[in-house]
Amino acid sequence: MRGFFTVDGLKLSYLDFGGSGIPLLALHGHYNEASAFAPLAEALAPRWRVIALDQRGHGESDRAESYGRDDYVADVDAFHRHLGVGPVPVLGHSLGGVNAYQYAGRHPDRVSALIVEDIGAVVDCDWSFTTRLPREAPSREALASALGTAAPYLECSFRQLKDGWGFSFDIDDTVTSQKALNGDHWTDWVAVSCPTLLIRGTRSDELAADHAREMIARRPGSAQLVELPAGHVVHHDAQAQFAAAVGAFLLGTE
Repeated sequence: MRGFFTVDGLKLSYLDFGGSGIPLLALHGHYNEASAFAPLAEALAPRWRVIALDQRGHGESDRAESYGRDDYVADVDAFHRHLGVGPVPVLGHSLGGVNAYQYAGRHPDRVSALIVEDIGAVVDCDWSFTTRLPREAPSREALASALGTAAPYLECSFRQLKDGWGFSFDIDDTVTSQKALNGDHWTDWVAVSCPTLLIRGTRSDELAADHAREMIARRPGSAQLVELPAGHVVHHDAQAQFAAAVGAFLLGTE
């Protein structure tokens, strides 16, 4: 089911994958949207009910004037309050991972458990891939062909436009968001007090093994690391293993 709510005049959208299970809020990364979590939602049902946000500028949500850290965290807070549920687990990938741990660190009474997928406490994002993306293609097939091996990671965001095919996110907005994501976020990471699972892809070009281990070392007793045979988008590359790791972790936090 698709739902909508408004925060500071911005209309945001989300997908509630349904069921009677315990709510799990999910936050996607750049180039993606809520629908990217459909396989995870299916794998975790019926125990868990995945509710995934189309973050500002993505999916069916409005484009925004600002893509700063505080903006994203405020959106997560508004999303959570709109759903009217108590403390919940929150999962985030990449951009969504930073948003998730910043929300958990700043609102400890609202997050019962945290899953962060392949992003660090210090982010140094390279947006050259973004600037090379095709802005429009004559067909869905042509867009996929132009993206090459990256196509499967972005296809949930393909959209038919007036004169061809493009994305449900704006390329210039994405660069702005990536620039705002960069920085040292250790203060937020170490402020998180709830049980935390950090999932890293062994082939990741975003989260180095040493940095992941330092993140765990700075959160003794409350954070654990799982590494899976995948690149940066672990939930795509190791779909079944990712869902199994998330499910096992959540079971241990009930």
